[in-house]
Amino acid sequence: MSDPPLLAVERIDVFYGDVQVLYGLSFTVGEGEVVTLLGSNGAGKTTTLRAIAGLRPPRAGDVRYRGESIVGLPAKARAERGIALVPEGRELWGQLTVKENLELGAYHRRARSAAARNLERVFEMFPRLRERASQLAGSLSGGEQQMCAIGRALMSEPTLLMLDEPSLGLSPLLVDQVMATVVDLHRGGMTVLLVEQHLGKALEIAQRGTVIETGRVRLSGTSAELAANPEIRAAYLGL
Repeated sequence: MSDPPLLAVERIDVFYGDVQVLYGLSFTVGEGEVVTLLGSNGAGKTTTLRAIAGLRPPRAGDVRYRGESIVGLPAKARAERGIALVPEGRELWGQLTVKENLELGAYHRRARSAAARNLERVFEMFPRLRERASQLAGSLSGGEQQMCAIGRALMSEPTLLMLDEPSLGLSPLLVDQVMATVVDLHRGGMTVLLVEQHLGKALEIAQRGTVIETGRVRLSGTSAELAANPEIRAAYLGL
């Protein structure tokens, strides 16, 4: 019998108050994969990531991690198991320094014991953050803030890194740098679940993708299949 996927989202229904946002949504992410969620604004992509992270628990369905249900676990416990979310808009603490923001990513016990080593790893990956370590995070450029947000997530020693619109508001050059960072993390063994507005770039670095429309799975397939699909090309890639 084959091993279960690292992450399995199984027919989840998610609500904000009385408003249902996700309807029976299902997909998987295998160990060592980059999987991208595609869809227009408001399709439910961010809600999906928040449901996996424990910030918006589903009312129905299941989320399984390494074969075990995590639906009943709070967000902190999911982080301890290796799930990290880089949220849309970065959500840094602007009045804290870069170093303080990074250190806050190592809040659970396992990560705290390795915080110094992981901080050095983040500084090696993002030399600009070392230069800005004592600077207030709120004074950073957009690209530097995104580096800090990714670095903060890496401080928790994740197995699954979820990135929500990491290139939002960045210049084309910085978008390429962020995508190169994702590729480097994947090459280093990281499993990545990516929500990205630059759909062409997302399909270039992902192995598989799932298209979400109005809270439901519309299509799933390999990146090559989705990139060649006339419907996807017309609706999302402008081709």
